[in-house]
Amino acid sequence: MANRLLPFRQYNEHFVINLFSLDLTGADLSGFKHDAASSGSHDAGALVKVGTAGSDIGAGYSNDGEGSTVLNNYMGKTDYPHVARNVNPEAFAKFEIAGGADTILGVTLNQTLAFDENGEKMLYYRQKLLEHQGVLPGEVVPVLTKGIITVSSSAVITSALPTAGAAVYAAAGGKFRGDDNGGANTRVGTCLAVGTREGAIYDGSNNPDYFAGDGASAAGPYYIINLDL
Repeated sequence: MANRLLPFRQYNEHFVINLFSLDLTGADLSGFKHDAASSGSHDAGALVKVGTAGSDIGAGYSNDGEGSTVLNNYMGKTDYPHVARNVNPEAFAKFEIAGGADTILGVTLNQTLAFDENGEKMLYYRQKLLEHQGVLPGEVVPVLTKGIITVSSSAVITSALPTAGAAVYAAAGGKFRGDDNGGANTRVGTCLAVGTREGAIYDGSNNPDYFAGDGASAAGPYYIINLDL
């Protein structure tokens, strides 16, 4: 599942920015699926920064000069002669996945999805898109700047795992880390707690944990983070 963010969240809507869509320059939407694999770019729970492409404020359509060829291809053929055309709506202000030393905008609260786990276009399954807490490519993704979130192990790097009570920093790929990488990386908040999902929740075979595995390795823990940007 393209989702680093676990269900528990505590925040005020005043700290959510609804302005930016994911920068799709050079993107391959075939990987934007709701499945077990995470691309790192379209996830919920990813640290992001203000993008360099598409800096205009507002929205429009994907072939009015400021849009994306990627979006046109997702819609299908849009230039049949002498007939009405369909084009993809797009928010022009963009965000990108952040690196460790970047100025962090916030954490994505929704995943950007083009296809479901069966390869069907989410464009035609709006209810399923809503249930997966996703938005279509080109649509605005809510970005949280302050609040408490819970993230899975896919949101942290294994070489510098966050610890309870310690500061949390940005890492490459929009992930979190438990140290500042020699002073080079941006602080984004504090780790409040580290937990695992095992025992009654996971018995090793009959009741697999979709989010966090068996808790026996870096694939198991989850992290409660007080985000403060």
